[in-house]
Amino acid sequence: MTKVFQKIFLILLLAFSSNVLFGDDIGLEKIRKIVTDMSSDIKAEHIENSPVNGWYTITRGSYIAYISSDGRHLIQGDMYDIETQVNLSENLRNDSRKRILDAYPVKEMIVFEPQEKKHAVTVFTDVDCTFCRRLHSQIDEYLSAGIEIRYLLYPRSGPKSPSWVIAEQVWCSDNRNNALTLAKIDQKFDYQDCNSAAISSHYLMGQDVGLQGTPAIILENGSMVNGYVSASELSRIITANN
Repeated sequence: MTKVFQKIFLILLLAFSSNVLFGDDIGLEKIRKIVTDMSSDIKAEHIENSPVNGWYTITRGSYIAYISSDGRHLIQGDMYDIETQVNLSENLRNDSRKRILDAYPVKEMIVFEPQEKKHAVTVFTDVDCTFCRRLHSQIDEYLSAGIEIRYLLYPRSGPKSPSWVIAEQVWCSDNRNNALTLAKIDQKFDYQDCNSAAISSHYLMGQDVGLQGTPAIILENGSMVNGYVSASELSRIITANN
């Protein structure tokens, strides 16, 4: 983890109300300098205006923090709009996940395409996890529902683990789709030596989007669905998020 994730610079529990007084707003560019001076892992483009006056947001992957407009106070945690009961921080996370995945080439994923595509979801999967296997065993049902499944390989046990090695072998197969299907039922498949750096990229992306386990399903708008859901339930969730 980066320095900004290892240490909380200053966390204050503040009541958000019209009576809260802040110092002078020193402006976005000065705020960016303060934060980037504290951590080289946070870039200027990670710092933007906040939905709430008096604060700026720091967004890096799933990490969200808020810095006061005078540059004095930092709060780490979720911010809610009490009136609308909307989690403003989760909206920012969704936007961040969407940017991360939109920037990653689809050709660097393992894609199962339906005949008639209505939606596409990105699924972080581990070849060994029980619910990942359950989801994949029903792949035809997702495809029949018009849902394209774009897999990213996320061996939960980390680098050099048996799951990681199998993920690399899947990536180095001539037919990755078939190899992944066979790997999930503990069957052998053909593979050769190749550049398997994509597995590291998938793994790091999983951490960036705030993965808590597998399978993790990212919708087109960046929303995350944790765990297995059936094809019919996923269709309902997608519709509700459109």
